[in-house]
Amino acid sequence: MKITVLAGGVGGSKFVRGVREECARRWPSADGEAGASGAEITVVVNTGDDLWLSGVRLMPDFDSLLYALAGVNDTERGWGRAGETERVAAELREWGVGWPWFTLGDLDLGTHLARTSWLREGLTPSQIGERLQQRWPLGVRLIPATDTEVDTWVRVADAEAPGGEREMHFQEWWTRHRAALPALAFTQRNLDRACPAPGVVETIAEADVVLVAPSNPVVSIGTILSIPGIREALAATAAPVVGVSPIIGGKVVRGMADVCLPVIGVETSAEGVGLHYGARSAGGLLDAWLVDETDASALAPLGEAGLIAAAAPLWMRDLDTSAALAGAALDLAESVG
Repeated sequence: MKITVLAGGVGGSKFVRGVREECARRWPSADGEAGASGAEITVVVNTGDDLWLSGVRLMPDFDSLLYALAGVNDTERGWGRAGETERVAAELREWGVGWPWFTLGDLDLGTHLARTSWLREGLTPSQIGERLQQRWPLGVRLIPATDTEVDTWVRVADAEAPGGEREMHFQEWWTRHRAALPALAFTQRNLDRACPAPGVVETIAEADVVLVAPSNPVVSIGTILSIPGIREALAATAAPVVGVSPIIGGKVVRGMADVCLPVIGVETSAEGVGLHYGARSAGGLLDAWLVDETDASALAPLGEAGLIAAAAPLWMRDLDTSAALAGAALDLAESVG
């Protein structure tokens, strides 16, 4: 069984851990290794959150997935490494380097330094991703969506700026301002010269199932889809494409998708996001869409739009509930004719 997942952020990390666990239960590894599966799981990771800061290259979504799958992530904060210290960040603040409101932990900074060193040696982000994954047995292959720097920038309304608008990196808008500045548009830079990283199109084409994680539809999944060639690969694959709603009962599960969706004219609801992705039979992205039980009323209109829709518990409270969610998505894939 070959499973490809499109994911980004903390929600994507939880979902992928659930996919790995559910696959280990359904298709145990032939060698009997605990927690391992006979399934081949590949994750196409959002790169729109990436940035240069303090002279090093950060890939937050890739690292969140790496740490979570390795079991070394900080589960309380939801990001970064467990047992983290911040002595270097404090020293950088004394020197006035970087963003004082964007703290890099010492262990996390080690990852960024290694990545930057390899970039300067001429390696690509996807080649570096392969190196990083050799440190821990993940049971999953991670591939950045593209090797091109397609960092997301946000145009915001600002009465104090010339013309009443200004542009900032997504991380500044998200982390420093907590999305309080009204966003007018999101732009991924360098899309005109971007292409999928090696292996991305192939893993979509060769998959038995493609899953779209409950990640931010605008800046995570939206960034992945904006890279030329990826949406086309999804349209062409013979595998069923199943998405999981990031919205439960009209509210975001995590993050700030509710302030991103209105910018692109999409209602913050399970139905709204499902219709935004659209049915492949009508030129959209998905064959099937999984919503929470509280959003069961959306099943009929989703079905009318050409989507096979089902309801299941979507809250990922722990590994078991995450695995159950992944199982529901895999079961839904089987219903796609």
